[in-house]
Formats: sequence, structure tokens, C-alpha cells
Amino acid sequence: HWIECLSILSELQTGVKSLAGIVTVLLAFKLHDLQLLVHDARRCLQMNFEAVQKHCMEIYESALVWIPKNSLICKTYIADVSRVPKVILGLPDSWGPAELIMQNGSLVRSVAFSQDGSRVVSGSDDNTVRIWNVTTGEVEAELKGHTNLVTSVSFSQDSSRVVSGSMDKIVRIWNVTTGEVEAELEGHTDSVMSVSLSQDGSQVASGSYDQTVRIWNATTGEVEAELKGHTDQVRSVAFSQDSSQVVSGSDDKTVRIWNVTTGKVEAELKGHTDCVRSVAFSQEGSRVVSGSDDEMVRIWNVMTGKVEAMLKGHTNSVTSVAFSRDSSRVVSGSDDRTVRIWNVTTGKVEAELKGHSYSVRSVAFSQDCRQVVSGSDDKTSTALGTFRRIWNVMTGKMEAGLKGHTDLVMSVAFSQDGSRVVSGSIDTTVRIWNVATGEVEAELQGHTGWVTSVAFSQDGSQVVSGSRDATVRIWNVTTGDSQSIFASNITLPDGSRVNKTSPGHFRIFYPLQQPTLSMNSSTQLSDDGHWIMANLRNCCLPSEYRNFRCSSIWGSRICLGYQSGRVVILDITPTL
Repeated sequence: HWIECLSILSELQTGVKSLAGIVTVLLAFKLHDLQLLVHDARRCLQMNFEAVQKHCMEIYESALVWIPKNSLICKTYIADVSRVPKVILGLPDSWGPAELIMQNGSLVRSVAFSQDGSRVVSGSDDNTVRIWNVTTGEVEAELKGHTNLVTSVSFSQDSSRVVSGSMDKIVRIWNVTTGEVEAELEGHTDSVMSVSLSQDGSQVASGSYDQTVRIWNATTGEVEAELKGHTDQVRSVAFSQDSSQVVSGSDDKTVRIWNVTTGKVEAELKGHTDCVRSVAFSQEGSRVVSGSDDEMVRIWNVMTGKVEAMLKGHTNSVTSVAFSRDSSRVVSGSDDRTVRIWNVTTGKVEAELKGHSYSVRSVAFSQDCRQVVSGSDDKTSTALGTFRRIWNVMTGKMEAGLKGHTDLVMSVAFSQDGSRVVSGSIDTTVRIWNVATGEVEAELQGHTGWVTSVAFSQDGSQVVSGSRDATVRIWNVTTGDSQSIFASNITLPDGSRVNKTSPGHFRIFYPLQQPTLSMNSSTQLSDDGHWIMANLRNCCLPSEYRNFRCSSIWGSRICLGYQSGRVVILDITPTL
């Protein structure tokens, strides 16, 4: 009842922080089982913070619904868990590495931690800079003023200011407390793609599509140096720890190290075979890491200009790189949708963090090296929601998930008796799921384009699917065979169009009766997609479950399909 009371007193954030502190103490005393239980409680509360904060009783109604089956808290409170709505399909067996998922209103291009790790700043395509509370996942401030995409953001060392760069060609310095603009740095003649604050906050470095790097006085807003030398767009800039150097990466495939005082190039690092998308200094300044469209991460020796390590593993462009504070690790984000953590000494991947369903745009380590934040192009069907994920570096194991679709799920539907679900995906397959077991009963292959719509026949013996390959297929559910393929179109005299099958007939069935749902068990989604509602109970969807692409309802059960290929089925019927 402690959490319930904290909710009533509007002190829920204090509870999350307290649980995190207790975990640290229990770790020190090696009380492993108790530490896991408290850790589970904290994760559960973080995931459901919004619901429990608004309605204290949701700690019983919603929070217990989404606990992984193998978690200690689920096993400990099994009697309570059995009385809440049940996730039949799509619930992971254990907690994944993503500790917190924060939903934004647009594509996120840049993210960064504050010095103490309590906040994250993000820049996105809706021209807005947002500051997030890491404990609760809530927005603390929305900084508006840019008139185009925000491409890069960074906190000052004392976390009192945020600097942002935008495609509106302007660099802005914001006061975190007031949310006001302290300075607008104007001078670039094209989009600003990257910004960095010096350690003492007195200077700002910016890189632009105008092929220049500029050093600004953060107080006066004047340009102190304009660094010219790149022959193509500058994608990334970063100060060294002592602020004596700036590193830049460019579409000209080079990495350059500049002397801030003289404005001269001290080193030109060549080796990448495609555009350099991201660069960063190590803490002691002796190394530089770079990520490129050539799918490689390179670590360079600043003194010699030589490559110390080539980190291979990504299967698409490397969009963002960063060193950990102790310089022992590098984190990288890629268009291959993964975040990877590398051991600098061995060059090996320590963790591959999967969960994003689209390109990863930005990554950063927390100061204590225990967390990584990532920003991505993940988009929902309703609000174009984009997600930042905060990952646990220590556990870093791959998130448990369903074996199923490998890409966005476009359509889902229940069978008439509710025992099965059919799903269609961009991966060109149709899958039939057993609702009772959560297993895939059949994978129907044959389409050569996205499967955009699926449905069961009235008796459940057939499935029909429509695809962007310009065909409609009817499948036998038992055998998995495609019985009919409607491939070509004919135009009638009145201008309407129908499909023509290879045998020459196309049958359209109009059921005489449609099933009706009992008013006592009717289920629906709220307009904002945050709640599943029934007459007898409601259930709040955590933010990571809200980015569904499609949905289907059968009685008290609801099926949700996601961009990642995940399918979730929840039964909201109360257990009496």
C-alpha cells in the first residue's frame, strides 16, 4: 500500500528514486533475491508511472498486467497477477534491456544525458527540444523557437543550459530552468547538423551543411573562429575534454582534428570509404571514435592519426557513436535498428541492444556508464510517436520476444470463435496464431509484397489476404495452401473494377448475420490509444505498447499488431 499512498500524496517520483536507492544498498550487501524483487518493483512502477500517478488503484489493475512471466515479482505475487487482465500473447518472459521508453511526438534526431543522469534532452522533427525526467519518463520542458528540424542537442556541464542546432541554420542556447532562449547564434548559411558545448560552457562548436565548423562565444554570441577545410557537408562536431581541440566528421569521408586557439587542422584522419556521420573524443582526449555510412566504427589515435581498431558488425550506416566516461567502451547506433556496445580494448561487441523498429539516430552514455539512451525513427500509426529507449548496460542482453514477423504488422483479425488470430506483415507473410498457447500454427508464404489486410472466413477454415503484390489470396487454414489467387483486374462498363481469378470466377460473400458482442463484455480502445476499456474494468497500456499499427477486438479480447512484427493479445475479462 506504500505505492498507493505515494500516488495519493503525489509523491510517486520519490518512490521510484527510493526503490533505485534500495537496489544499490541490497547489491552492496549481496542480498540477491531481495535486490531482484525491488528491481522488478521499480521497473514495474516506471513502466506504469502515468497510470498509477493518475489513479492509485491502477497499481493493482494495470501495473501487474505487464510484468514479465519469469520476473520475481510475478512469481511472488502470482495470486494477485491471476486476477488481473491477462496478456495471452506478446508478453516477454523477462525484462528486456530497455529500462524506460519515452514517447515523443515526432522523429528524434538527437539525444543526450545531463551530467547527473537525471534528465535526457532530445531534438526532433517537430522543431522542438524536449527535456525528460529519466525517473518518470515525463516531459519536464518543451523548448520551442526553432523553425525547422532540430538536428543536435547537448547539455552544459552543470546541466543548467541546453544548446541545440537546427536546419533553420541557427544555434540556440536555452536556460533549462526558465525554458527561455539565452542566445541565438546566427551565421551559418545552411543547416546546422551538430553542436557541442565546451566543458566550461564558454564556447559552442557547430558543424553545418555549409562545409564549415564554427566556434562561438556562448556569452556574446559572436563567432570566434570559422574552421574551413572540409570539402563536403559537416555532419558531426565534438570538443575534447580540455576544450583545446574540436573533432569534425564530414561527407568528404574524413575526420579532422582542429586546434581551437589557432583554427588550424592538427590531423586529417582518412580511412572511411563513405560519409562520416558521427565523431567523439575519449575522456582523456587521446582517442577519437567515428561512425560512417560504410557500416564501420573506427577508433583513432589522436597523436599518430592511425586507426587503433575497426569495429565491424553493423549491417547498415552507423549514425551515432560515443565513448563511455571511462573510455573503456564505445556505443554505436545504426540504420540497422540496433545499438551496440563495444569493448575498446578487444574490439568485441559486449551487447547488441534490439528493440527499435526503425533507424537509430542518436546514442549517448550516462555519466556512470550504467545506462545508454538511444533515439530512433520508430513511428506509430496514430500520432507518429517516436521513442527514446534507456538501456541497462550491465544486463544488456537481447530482449525476449516472440518468434514471428520480422517487420511491421499491417493487419490483424480474430477468427469467429476467438481461438485464433491472423496477422499480415510487411515481411510478406501471413501468420496464424493460437490464442490459447501463443504459438504460431501456420506461416503462410506466397505473397511477394507487403501484406496489408487479412481476415478469417465465417467458419474459420480459410483466411483471405491482400497484398501490395497486386494479389488477393485465399488460404486453407489446415493445410496452409493457397487455394485461390486473384491477380488481375477487369473494368466493368460502369467504371467499377473487380478482380479476375485464373479459373475466371470471383466470388464475393455477404454474410447474412454479423456476430454481436454482449454489452457486458464489450471492449474498446480509447481515442488516444492509451487505455483498453470494458464495462467492468479498464487497463492502461504502458508507452511501449501504444505504438500499435493495427488492432482487432473479439469479445473481451483485443489483438494489437506492431511495427516491430510483434503481436500482442490481451484478455480484459475479470476473473471472479
